[in-house]
Amino acid sequence: MGELPHKYEVDIQPAEKAFKIPDDVKTELKSSGMMDEKGKLKLKGVSPKMLKRMKLEKVDCPVLKKDVGFVQCFVCPNFQSRVIGKVLCKGDPL
Repeated sequence: MGELPHKYEVDIQPAEKAFKIPDDVKTELKSSGMMDEKGKLKLKGVSPKMLKRMKLEKVDCPVLKKDVGFVQCFVCPNFQSRVIGKVLCKGDPL
């Protein structure tokens, strides 16, 4: 199996506090069924323990050119994979 095609390899960094998920991302999550009406995340295949850890991580997004929470990065269409402390990003404009 070959490597996934990606443009950026972004390091995952610990955050001091959890990042707030922007409202536009929340509406997208609700429409795709990844968040219930109360605002609780329901990511398929992600344990509650891992989700709690993901909320306390950030990435320096090369597409948005700012720090974003890992959960926002995880649901981004550019997200390829998470590999040993790095995110593989397609780098397409949003």
